[in-house]
Amino acid sequence: MHFKNVKGILSSTNGMNLYRGCLHGCIYCDSRSECYCMDHDFEDVEVKANALELLENNLKRKRSKCMLATGSMSDPYIPLENELKHVRKALELAYKYGFGFTLITKSNRVLRDLDLLTAINNKTKCVVQMTLTTCDENLCKKIEPNVSTTKERVAVLKNLHEAGIPTVVWLCPILPFINDTKENIKGILDYCIEAKVYGIICFGMGVTLRKGNREYFYQQLDHLFPGMKEKYIKTYGVKYQLNSPNNNELMQLFHQTCQANGIVHDNNQIFDYLKKYENKHENIQLSLFDDIE
Repeated sequence: MHFKNVKGILSSTNGMNLYRGCLHGCIYCDSRSECYCMDHDFEDVEVKANALELLENNLKRKRSKCMLATGSMSDPYIPLENELKHVRKALELAYKYGFGFTLITKSNRVLRDLDLLTAINNKTKCVVQMTLTTCDENLCKKIEPNVSTTKERVAVLKNLHEAGIPTVVWLCPILPFINDTKENIKGILDYCIEAKVYGIICFGMGVTLRKGNREYFYQQLDHLFPGMKEKYIKTYGVKYQLNSPNNNELMQLFHQTCQANGIVHDNNQIFDYLKKYENKHENIQLSLFDDIE
């Protein structure tokens, strides 16, 4: 861990990453890619020391409320968050200034902040997004070794639903020849149905590899799945998008199951939902006035 002052914290779409790097050890992580120009070891997490100060200044100056987002590059609930509480403090600022919030995580540490997530959701909108890749606990511990298992994540999704907080699942990546089976996709979808998720984001059954994360991924394949690297190289060469040979069949299963169970499965519709700010207090006031004739 090291600290660094940064020039800005919010992107043009109001996304932020309070940490840079991760300790969860997911073998396929795209954030290891060289295109992100990380000038330190991925596991040597960079803490943006002045992030909260920058965030508060930004929120004070914004003319209109919006949804804030975190977790696209680095999981916000890495072990360091237990000590630093930067995510919790960011949630406090969002609540204080009346902004909505959405985050992506694989960790059950998110439940530590259930009180704030609920408070934000009562005022505006708070959506928790969670990645699910396999319904096999043993496989999960192999490919995502240092974070909550699938069953633990599903328990989180259920707790959030009970608290009235909407949830979205990212069904990715699906690793060719490893977890690209009907049994796995059906198992994940069954979990999503049980947890009553709002929607599932899926860009196809496969994984993306580029310089930086490709080398790490292949190194882990050699360690965990001997012979698998050679199969990948023979099948895909140096392609960026590695689609499962079962992609069409699995995508059909995905869409049909979601449609039958009332789960939103159009990526654009879900992204629009995540971006849309809601003022629930204003809606309450309008409904009260509607009753006055």
